[in-house]
Amino acid sequence: MIEVLLLPFQFNFMQKAFLIAGILAVPTAMLSCFLVLKGWSLMGDAVSHAVLPGIVVAYMAGIPLLIGAFIAGMICALATGYLNDNSRVKQDTIMGVVFSGMFGLGMVLYAAITTSLHLDHILFGNMLGIGTQDLLTAGSISAAVTVGLLLFWRDLMLHAFDPAQARTIGLPTRWLHYGLLAALSLTIVATLSAVGIILAIGLLIAPGAIAFLVTKRFGIMMLVAVAVTLVSSFAGIYASFWIDSAPAPTIILMLTAAFVIVFIAKTMRPRRKTALVDQDVVRELASRPAE
Repeated sequence: MIEVLLLPFQFNFMQKAFLIAGILAVPTAMLSCFLVLKGWSLMGDAVSHAVLPGIVVAYMAGIPLLIGAFIAGMICALATGYLNDNSRVKQDTIMGVVFSGMFGLGMVLYAAITTSLHLDHILFGNMLGIGTQDLLTAGSISAAVTVGLLLFWRDLMLHAFDPAQARTIGLPTRWLHYGLLAALSLTIVATLSAVGIILAIGLLIAPGAIAFLVTKRFGIMMLVAVAVTLVSSFAGIYASFWIDSAPAPTIILMLTAAFVIVFIAKTMRPRRKTALVDQDVVRELASRPAE
């Protein structure tokens, strides 16, 4: 019986799938907390769709695809910010226009060239076909993003919760803003080979949403998000082996199921008034003298 239960762990391609899921779980879960707190869930969707033309152009230019994806993601983020600051159109509308336009451009470019790239792998990932180079790339990006978020999580939290207060006490809000956008683009690039463009958004929204329902203390929120992502990722990959499904969509289904379960559990409990985030941290940051 034990041998049957451990069967998925005996295959090299399954071992790599579990490994890359663990690598990606930490930065995606932590970043999702900031996106949920800041109301940037649609920004993650926009950037994830916008990387497609960058991938195609990078292939045509003969440069690494990840470089093209990162540049396209940053162009989308910067364009969204510029249009939001210089037009009367609301940010969610601008993001919808930008990401659909970038995604459409990518599809047109992809159809216009002859390529060995598989569109399904770009859109939905190929977790069971992960190579050593993919692991190294995802590991380096994940480590860099995780370290950056850990170093500046308090400043980023205040910036997301109260940008005006962050500016008042002298935080470099512009650097925090574009730093978070860069982290978002890098994280999406790291997830491309595993879960693809479309499913990456699930890893960047669901963990933070689940953790937000569980706790209002931001430090604990990040820990809960990471734990939920790790459990859902491993459970999704393990289940996909037995039901013969693709691992990435199964992981997203696990996260969705976790959200539904937590939501139902919270609605059945008596409501009590809680702060949006850890107010002790906000007060500590707000007490800094203005620079």
